[in-house]
Amino acid sequence: MTRPLLRLGTRASKLALIQAHETRDRLALAHPALSQADAVEIVPIVTTGDSVQNRLLSEIGGKGLFTKEIDEALLAGRIDIAVHSMKDLPTALPDGIVIGAVLPREDPRDALIGAGRIADLPDGATLGTASLRRAAQARALRPDLVIVPLRGNVDTRLRKIAAGEAQATLLAVAGLKRLGVLDKAGAALAPEEMLPSVAQGAIAVACRAGDPRVAGWLAAIDDMPSRRRVTAERAMLEVLDGSCRTPIAGLAEIDGTTLRLRGLVASVDGTRVDRAERSGGAADAEALGRALGETLKAMAPRGGA
Repeated sequence: MTRPLLRLGTRASKLALIQAHETRDRLALAHPALSQADAVEIVPIVTTGDSVQNRLLSEIGGKGLFTKEIDEALLAGRIDIAVHSMKDLPTALPDGIVIGAVLPREDPRDALIGAGRIADLPDGATLGTASLRRAAQARALRPDLVIVPLRGNVDTRLRKIAAGEAQATLLAVAGLKRLGVLDKAGAALAPEEMLPSVAQGAIAVACRAGDPRVAGWLAAIDDMPSRRRVTAERAMLEVLDGSCRTPIAGLAEIDGTTLRLRGLVASVDGTRVDRAERSGGAADAEALGRALGETLKAMAPRGGA
C-alpha cells in the first residue's frame, strides 16, 4: 500500500471531520500532488475531552484535553498535520509544534437556541451551557436565568434542548453553519450582547516545527487576515493567563489595514464585567493583543476577576 503524502490528524466528532475535509480540500486545490486519490489520509483520534462528557472542562484540565492525544501523535510522527478548532488550543503550544496555517475564519458569533434573543427568555428560564464565558455574560444580562451544565457535541446539545434538559443554549454560529443546521438557531447574537470566545470560528492547522515540506504545503492555504485576528485575540488571552476557569472573551476585526480588538473579563457570577478595546495596524496584531490584555488585567480587582 502506498504511503499517503500527508496524514491529517483530527478529533473524531462530526464537526471536526467536516473541518478536516475542508482542510484536505483546500490543500488539494493549492497543490496538484495532494489532489490525487489517497494523497491525504484523515486519521480520527479520540481525545480525553471527547471521552469525558459528564464533567465540566474546568474540573478536568481545560482546553488541552481536546488536543493532548493529537499533539502526541504529531510529535511521534504518526500524523503530519493536525486540524483543530482554534478556540480549543491552549495559548502555549507544546514544544516542537507550530501553527502552519489558519483557514479563512467563519462567523465568530454565538447563536441562541430556544429563543430569538436572551431578553425573550421567560423569567427564571434554564440556560444550558458548560462555558463560563457564556454563562457569565448571560447572567450579566439576565440575573434571573438558571444556568445548568450542558456538554456534548452540537447534535448532542441540540437533542438535549429538544428533550427539555434546558430551555435554551448557546452554540457557535460557525459550527452550526459547517454542520448545515443554522436553521436551528433563533438568532446570532451581536458581539455587544455576547462577545465570542477567543478564536471562535477559526480552524488552525498545526505541524511539527522544522518540517519544511509540510510547512510549504500549509503556507499556500494560510489566510493572513484570519491569522492576524486570532493572533491578537490569543495574545490578549495569554497575558490574562486565560483558562477554562475564567470567563474571558475577545474579538478582533479588520477593516483595511486597521485591526479593532475588543476584550472582556468577567466574574463567574456575572456581577462584574470589565470591557476594553484597542485599535491599531493589523500588522501589529500581537502587540495590540498584549496591550489590551494588560489593560484588562489592570482593571481586575486584586485577587483576580
